[in-house]
Amino acid sequence: MIELLKERFLANMQRHPAVSWDDVEKALNDNADVLEVLKRMEESGGQPDVIGTDPKTGKFIFCDCSPESPEGRRNLCYDNEALAKRKKNPPVSSVKAQAEQMGVSLLDEEIYRHLQQLGQFDLKTSSWLETPEDIRKLGGAIFAERRYGTVFVFHNGADSYYSVRGWRGYILL
Repeated sequence: MIELLKERFLANMQRHPAVSWDDVEKALNDNADVLEVLKRMEESGGQPDVIGTDPKTGKFIFCDCSPESPEGRRNLCYDNEALAKRKKNPPVSSVKAQAEQMGVSLLDEEIYRHLQQLGQFDLKTSSWLETPEDIRKLGGAIFAERRYGTVFVFHNGADSYYSVRGWRGYILL
């Protein structure tokens, strides 16, 4: 897994120009739990890579960098509350449940927009985003995608799900 991450890191230096692979590798070797999470991200199609460091903690941000929303994480409603309300044709799970099970955080709008500055993602798909509580209380959830050279953030009912809408996660190391 470390070799795969190194190869991806070196092939995509524009995502992390101020980060040294030696520093990342040391942190990975010191944290087997995060390495296991990154493996789960990879297995579900996420193609995790470093997209910088967290300004508050200085930790590395590993994020799903697959060109499209990971195929292994689509066709899901937003959270378990929405899943429970979905009486007809419910999906197999929810975004929030999968992210928690995987051990990652769901991208919020700020991180999603940062990711989009590093490349072009979700040109054919969309990704659910961490939704502000006031929107969620009203039954909604937000998602984003890139179209026409622009990042759009939209809303939908939290119980909706589509074959081209998935989710992206991140973890700090």
